[in-house]
Amino acid sequence: MNETKNILLVGVGGQGTILASKILSEGLVKAGYDVKMSEIHGMSQRGGSVSTQIRYGKKVYSPIIGKGEADVIVAFEKMEALRWLSYLKPGGKMVINDHEIPSVPILMGQAEYPKGIIEELKGKTDVLVFKAAQLAQELGNSKAMNIILLGALVKAMDLGNLDWDEMIRTNVKKGFEELNIAAFKKGYAL
Repeated sequence: MNETKNILLVGVGGQGTILASKILSEGLVKAGYDVKMSEIHGMSQRGGSVSTQIRYGKKVYSPIIGKGEADVIVAFEKMEALRWLSYLKPGGKMVINDHEIPSVPILMGQAEYPKGIIEELKGKTDVLVFKAAQLAQELGNSKAMNIILLGALVKAMDLGNLDWDEMIRTNVKKGFEELNIAAFKKGYAL
């Protein structure tokens, strides 16, 4: 692989965006890729936007993804998908969790949650949309949503040949390994 691949994970604080990025990055390093990762927490503790940029390939010089350069954007919340759309390259893919987390202005009644986000995105790019939070709840823990999204991303990027079970076991809390491996497999199957 000579070209650098660019993955952008975006969400809201508390959704596990950073953990999913860490597992992905470690897996890519173990597979022999040069990997650079950059994360922006913003006001993540207060439900603010979180983004992680991961670049991998034979040799990567910078962790920063510019506008129009992401091969894949994984949106843990659908308004974040719309917010970061300009970073997707032509022909890129989006993996979107059909989930709403109202921002503070929406909660205060100063704004409304935008309608028709998924339809708008489908009109602009190739998208895979599913309800990861609901799927995680069916597995017994809604917090496994991030690992479901990771599984879908791994499938979208054709990275299934790596030992993801090992990466998950070494990065999630003890006692939650099997749940998260099941969540990964569920996302990969999508």
